[in-house]
Amino acid sequence: MKTYLLLVSFLAFSMYTIGQSWTKNYDRIDASNYGLALVKKGGRSGYVNEQGQVVVPLIYDEAMAFSEDRGAVALHGKWGFVDRNGNEFVKPQYNEVYSFHEGLAVVEKDDLFGFIDSTGRVVIPLHFVRAGSFSGGVAPVCNKKGLWGYIDQHGNEVITCRFHHATSFTDSIARVVMGGKRYSIDKEGNIIPGQ
Repeated sequence: MKTYLLLVSFLAFSMYTIGQSWTKNYDRIDASNYGLALVKKGGRSGYVNEQGQVVVPLIYDEAMAFSEDRGAVALHGKWGFVDRNGNEFVKPQYNEVYSFHEGLAVVEKDDLFGFIDSTGRVVIPLHFVRAGSFSGGVAPVCNKKGLWGYIDQHGNEVITCRFHHATSFTDSIARVVMGGKRYSIDKEGNIIPGQ
C-alpha cells in the first residue's frame, strides 16, 4: 500500500511539474490572482497568465499582486497601474500606492494621500497625511492635524477625525487608538465595550 501511494504521489508531482515547466524561466513566481501571477527575473517584474504566457512584460522594477483586475507597478521609483490586458492605464507617477479595494486605490504624491478610481481618475483629492484602504464603504484617513477618522467613497467624513491611529474595518469593526489606549469601534464610530 505504501509503495502504491508513493508511486501515485510521484506521478502526480511529475505531471504537475511537466505542466508547469514554464516556471523554471523565473526567479520568483507568486500565486495566480485574478488569473495572473506576478513573476520576477533578473530584478525585473511582470505578469504571466496561468499557462505561463507573458501578459505584462517584465519591464518594471517592482510590482504587486493583482487586486480587482488591476496590478500596481513601479518604474524608476514611481508607481502606476496596469490592467489584465497589460495596458498601463495609470503611468508610474505616484510615490506610493495601495492595491484596489472596493473600486478605489490609495495613492500618494508630495507626501499627501488620496484615492483614484479604476480608470485612474483622482476621485478623492490628495490632501490627507495618511490613508488606508476602503472596507465596508469607508476608509481610514489622517488629517493635517495628525488625527484619524473615516471617509466614505465620495470623500465625506463619516466618522470624525479624533483618533491617534485607525485601521480599516474588518467584519464591521475597526481598531483605533485614542488617549494612548486601544479601542474597537463600530461603523458609527462608537466604542464597543469589552473589545
